[in-house]
Amino acid sequence: MNYQIILEEIAAETSVLKNSGKVATYIPELGKVDPGKFGIYLQCTDGESYATGDSHERFSIQSISKVLSLALTLKLKGNSIWQRIGVEPSGDPFNSLVQLEYEKGIPRNPFINAGALVVADILLTELKNPKEDFLQFVRDAAGDQSINYDEKVAASEMEHKFRNAALTHLMKDFGNINHDVDTVLDFYFHQCSIAMSCKQLAKAFTIFLNYGKYDLSKEAAILNPMLAKRINALMITCGFYDESGEFAFSIGLPGKSGVGGGIVAVHPRHYSVAVWSPPLNSKGNSERGMKALELLTTKTEQSVF
Repeated sequence: MNYQIILEEIAAETSVLKNSGKVATYIPELGKVDPGKFGIYLQCTDGESYATGDSHERFSIQSISKVLSLALTLKLKGNSIWQRIGVEPSGDPFNSLVQLEYEKGIPRNPFINAGALVVADILLTELKNPKEDFLQFVRDAAGDQSINYDEKVAASEMEHKFRNAALTHLMKDFGNINHDVDTVLDFYFHQCSIAMSCKQLAKAFTIFLNYGKYDLSKEAAILNPMLAKRINALMITCGFYDESGEFAFSIGLPGKSGVGGGIVAVHPRHYSVAVWSPPLNSKGNSERGMKALELLTTKTEQSVF
């Protein structure tokens, strides 16, 4: 499979598509990103990698971080976390208050904002130095100690925290948040602010390629096979909010998006791939990124199905 030619074809074909997406502006720092940026990086299990475009430029990974925080939480706590979070697709926007109220403060899954806030609350209990320890886990997964938080993005999110604060207060009222609300929000916003390139993300997500022997990360970040399997299942059913079914239908890979314009997907035992294009569609997913990954699985005739 000549992945390099395929990636270059994808970049060319998607560059001429009419793009109706818009860069996220509800977090002001994200709105400053050049909407014309595009990068894609594919990391194969045989150690080979392929890339084109702005694949080495760092951007705010936002909700992609939810997969990594879930992985660390499951390593530390195992199945006990499912007493506080569900595993079903939401079918609603990622920051919905309505569903959370109806379901008495138990988030539908760990990839909507409410679920990720509960995960953050758990990590605050389990980690001695939460920000430092989580960042180290991400660095170990990617094999890159230069990865860091973007403090400007974290501060911008805290300044405009109102919807996430409402979610956290509601769950605290239902007894599903143990820590101070602003402490949870500060940790969560730092998690989302982590700046990584497509290259770093693709390498970090090798921990989900099933299972261990295909993992390029340091020992500290390796997942056991059952955890990797379960997280892949959650990515394919819940990784794209109320567009998860469309992603599974069109692309056919486990994956996760972020409002920074990034998408990471994995083809277990074959490759992990990260794509970045800041303009988002109406569901909050990268418009060009979604099309790029659809072309990838179409041109390679490879998916999990």
